[in-house]
Amino acid sequence: MVKIAVVVLSDDEKFDIALMFTYRSYLNKRFDDIKMLFFGPSQRRLAKLDGENAKILSELLATGVVDSACVRYAESWGLADELTKRGIRLASFGERLSRLLGEGYTPLTF
Repeated sequence: MVKIAVVVLSDDEKFDIALMFTYRSYLNKRFDDIKMLFFGPSQRRLAKLDGENAKILSELLATGVVDSACVRYAESWGLADELTKRGIRLASFGERLSRLLGEGYTPLTF
């Protein structure tokens, strides 16, 4: 059983690559399960997402693929309201990552 935790840190084109990789992997059932976590600078980009990427994010949220974004970073940068409006759960990044690793997820970092 292969489970992947996509950890997105980047706020540049790597963010887009991570989003598309996760979306395509989910659609094509490449893994038994895939979860996505956002941390650090990626959350600034996440709060401003629009167009096709916003549509993809909505689909990933609806299917439960998006796990969470870091609550501490979101609060520190004033992003908490915007992220929660988009339906993104805010949680302790360390706790969420630790739990997923404990459940056998392999991390991929972008």
